[in-house]
Amino acid sequence: MTGIQDKAESGSGWTRPIHTAVLVLADGTVIEGFGLGATGHAVGEVCFNTAMTGYQEILTDPSYAGQIITFTFPHIGNVGTNDEDIETVNMAAASGVRGAVMHASITQPANFRAKKHLDAWLKARNIVGLSGIDTRALTALIRQNGMPNAVIAHAPDGKFDLDALKREAAAWPGIDGMDLVPSVTTAQRYDWDETTWVLGEGYGRQDAPKYKVVAIDYGVKRNILRLMAAAGCDVTVVPATASAEEIMALKPDGVFLSNGPGDPAETGKYAVPVIQSLLDRKVPTFGICLGHQMMGLAVGAKTRKMHQGHHGANHPVMDYTTNKVEIVSMNHGFAVDVDSLPANAKETHRSLFDGSNCGIALTDRPAFSVQHHPEASPGPQDSHYLFRRFVDMMEKNKSA
Repeated sequence: MTGIQDKAESGSGWTRPIHTAVLVLADGTVIEGFGLGATGHAVGEVCFNTAMTGYQEILTDPSYAGQIITFTFPHIGNVGTNDEDIETVNMAAASGVRGAVMHASITQPANFRAKKHLDAWLKARNIVGLSGIDTRALTALIRQNGMPNAVIAHAPDGKFDLDALKREAAAWPGIDGMDLVPSVTTAQRYDWDETTWVLGEGYGRQDAPKYKVVAIDYGVKRNILRLMAAAGCDVTVVPATASAEEIMALKPDGVFLSNGPGDPAETGKYAVPVIQSLLDRKVPTFGICLGHQMMGLAVGAKTRKMHQGHHGANHPVMDYTTNKVEIVSMNHGFAVDVDSLPANAKETHRSLFDGSNCGIALTDRPAFSVQHHPEASPGPQDSHYLFRRFVDMMEKNKSA
């Protein structure tokens, strides 16, 4: 499979363009294209994202650690990049994303908020990019065979050691069984008071919080923290390895379990005992994405690797608590096995694409979680009520 058709024909007047980037799959498939962003190579799991907007937020989402993102929308980069749409909190860590695959070449930015061209931004963040390929064919391949391991490489001279790249792709063990949280979590505790963005005003500050929330950082996104602060919370973020005693010493009204990358079963080896201790103390608890999977594991459920995962901003989810359908943002390659849920965990949300579990609530403790990202705005704000639900739970618990 090649990125473009070979135009080199004897006497045709055409010369073969130099392919300066390749995507080499673990099965030996080589996809040729044109390089952009950083030079060099990186290995990861190839997934596809169906969102039409928000590429900067996608490329800075810590949950994508270890993955190469294929954008199904053909035109990426048209609004450039800025300093406000970055989701990574831990700027000292690597972005997490291993590479970006696009159909069309990046155009010049055409947006009043743009500060930098996407190509320059990718270089600055050391993200390898590839364009000029049939992303529809690659997406169809993933849908048929699952998310492959691969190496993405960019060399301006177009010279690659394909045999070495094939060996590297085949040797990479994959995300299944891999704990990636240590690469994205914070190294130390910090407080957060920034609230949501308003056009012409930027981000606000929460100066009169009513609830103390401790957020366990498995790879948290900035906008989750902003919406938490906007809902009236004084937020303290702690590392993924924080103990239950350290968390309780902060006297939280509630605990938040954040999103993050990797295999939940591996992260759960140290995270689940902490969560179980907090649940036993009946601390109001809210989880998102990996935090949802951690919640499931903590009550005895199991998680499973998905065939192609859910990555995009146009996923329909049924909320059984309201009997309404939400359009949500998704980014996960593992799911809670609904058949393994214990009696005290009821399913609250379900994907209308494939029927996979997207939310649970405990019947004997003040705790709930969702697989999707309610801080995103694809619906545009279909799921923001979940932050209010968490606040109401804390208020009810305080009153009791």
